[in-house]
Amino acid sequence: MDATFDNHKPKRVLTIAGSDSGGGAGIQADLKTITVLGGFGMSVATALTAQNTLGVHGIHDVPPAFVAAQFDAVAQDIGIDAAKTGMLATADVIRTVAGKIRQYKIEKMVVDPVMVAKGGAALIREEAMATLVAELLPLALILTPNIPEAEVLSGIAIKGIDDMKEAAREILKLGPKYVVVKGGHLDGDATDLLCDVEGCRVLRSQRFPTRDTHGTGCTFSAALTTFLACKMDVPEAATAAKRYISEAIRHAWRIGGGHGPTNHLAPLFADGDAGIPDCWKDRINGVS
Repeated sequence: MDATFDNHKPKRVLTIAGSDSGGGAGIQADLKTITVLGGFGMSVATALTAQNTLGVHGIHDVPPAFVAAQFDAVAQDIGIDAAKTGMLATADVIRTVAGKIRQYKIEKMVVDPVMVAKGGAALIREEAMATLVAELLPLALILTPNIPEAEVLSGIAIKGIDDMKEAAREILKLGPKYVVVKGGHLDGDATDLLCDVEGCRVLRSQRFPTRDTHGTGCTFSAALTTFLACKMDVPEAATAAKRYISEAIRHAWRIGGGHGPTNHLAPLFADGDAGIPDCWKDRINGVS
């Protein structure tokens, strides 16, 4: 192995989320993404799911005390350059995670407000929603809701890009510094909006004719977190993450009988190293 890999440590990226036994979403998708993009992936498991491409067949919540123990073990020894959340099913787990984010002063924090699985299973208890809004959203550097999640958080029905902008403005009032409203549920090109209090910019890519999109939200937010850890600014990181997930969808795996997973390896082989951050290429080339 090239000695340069020993001399240049990867960025430390933590995912705080539920598992996916099928490997396409959740912690498994996050760790694949972080690794492909050159980060060192770590995890705090908040729930275990019995899951495949056909749906979620069972959920086992992890006790909040053990969520805290995992967080402490990682933060006190390895350290955290950036972190993301995914499935946080209960109010107690949300309060625990928010407390640890504050305790360890994690500033590069991406919150993916996971509410419903691709197959329709609810992934957050109804009573936990208020806690999510009150405790976690104010800690987010970037919040990444899809259209249904943005509708719940904003109270606005979203039919097009103007509605997305209006919803983003309402969500920003809840505390996150940036919001990426993901437009994959709408027709036409895959159009997302990155918004802050100063305005919005469009992130657009081709829509590919595939049902193999399981774990796209997890994968996008994990890429975004890794790019932030690589010291990209928010617009640059969001653009790179959009490019990464587009390649992962374009070359999605045909696995299982339902919604198959994206291909986390695809960007490594795309033209022009699409989605590969400079910090990773610099490490390969021996640049500190």
